[in-house]
Amino acid sequence: MTVDRSAEILDAPQGSATTTAPVLEHRPGRWIANWDAENKDQWENEGRSIAKRNLYWSIFAEFLGFVVWQLWSIVVVQLPAAGFQFDTSQIFWLISMPSLVGATLRIPYTFMVPKFGGRNWTIVSALLLLIPSAGLALCVSNPDTPFGVMLLVAALAGFGGGNFASSMANITFFYPSREKGWALGLNAAGGNLGAAVAQLVVPIAITLLAAGTLNLPMAGLVWIPLILLASFGAWKYMNNLTSAKGDVAGSVAALKEPHLWIMAFLYIGTFGSFIGFAGVFPKLIKDYFPDFSSIHLGAVALSLAFLGPLVGSLARPYGGRMADRMGGARMTVASFASMAVITLVMIWTLPLKNFWLFLALFLLLFTASGFGNGATYRMIPVIFATSSRAARTGASTIQTQRLASSSLGLISAIGAYGGFVIPQVLNASNTASGSYTPAFYGFVGAYVVMLAVTWLCYIRPAQKRNMIGHI
Repeated sequence: MTVDRSAEILDAPQGSATTTAPVLEHRPGRWIANWDAENKDQWENEGRSIAKRNLYWSIFAEFLGFVVWQLWSIVVVQLPAAGFQFDTSQIFWLISMPSLVGATLRIPYTFMVPKFGGRNWTIVSALLLLIPSAGLALCVSNPDTPFGVMLLVAALAGFGGGNFASSMANITFFYPSREKGWALGLNAAGGNLGAAVAQLVVPIAITLLAAGTLNLPMAGLVWIPLILLASFGAWKYMNNLTSAKGDVAGSVAALKEPHLWIMAFLYIGTFGSFIGFAGVFPKLIKDYFPDFSSIHLGAVALSLAFLGPLVGSLARPYGGRMADRMGGARMTVASFASMAVITLVMIWTLPLKNFWLFLALFLLLFTASGFGNGATYRMIPVIFATSSRAARTGASTIQTQRLASSSLGLISAIGAYGGFVIPQVLNASNTASGSYTPAFYGFVGAYVVMLAVTWLCYIRPAQKRNMIGHI
């Protein structure tokens, strides 16, 4: 509904300053015109409630995207008991393929919101999750399903990984810059929790009422009602913004910035570690401690693997908050240092064959990666505002913000490839040596290199310019 305020403007005392908020125009198809989140009057009167409603449904849809993205990580450890005979290399391909496809889809998904509208694309992207969910249920119901078909369906789970980029891009348009960080942090953390919930719920769903057997199709079927609910909620309650414009030119310009590639490299170390280890954690527990792969509680089974992505997800917003106080570069260095030390301790204590020590160390590793996620993401807009090539050549604040916004989507896509790299490195290590230990030493080396890159590129230059704590 459009409100006519012309009479109010005419009745205003002549010569007085009148600052009226742009009037929101609600159009068919739940489109909103004249949206200006930076206008405080509009934001306080109508904008905040609309933005919150869209944020909540965006989180729910993205949460289910992460659930579907991570389904295969927990299903694969159940395949042998269901009669499937895949070797270790094939299992790792089933774990890593969703991350490869999901990371790749994040790039085009970033541009779907401006093209189709945030509400409309949320509906479509949520409904797309029905395909891998139903496909998984069909595949795992028959142990004679060819590996190629299983791999194709696992690849389709990448639809869930792409959802992150479009969801983050959509929420960016709804919130003012002063509240954008917290809103995006909630959106990201809510989505990341899907990885933990998938690994918690699936073992329960496939054993509940299964009378001592496995009902593997339930791993996919249990999410279908929730996916339909998310689609309906997006259709009923979310909005499209006419002001949400695509920025292909900004993305092309961002690709020319060296800092984009540096930050993408660092994000592979933080978010890539989170999503990569989330995918392989159930497999590692089964290989190292098979007796603890499933813990039976009455008629249901429980996997403690969900605790890893859970603590990593919860740590992410606090990593961003601490980075606001201490500086994102300092927090990122601390995260990489912690991840390197924790991984070394885990390697050295494996001969003790103590599951609870192994679990505790991996939870610390997930926590450090979660803090790193928040800290690294916080660095990006600051770097583009102060240290990018555009900023050094006198670009305006609007131009640097545009570059930072475009870079966030691209960096999130590149970082997600860590979910493919980590399982494949572990697979290669096991194939070559019969052990995962060389791969873990490789991860330690990577964390040390990333720590050094962060120090040399951001902390040392900031110290010279007396800006330490800002980046």
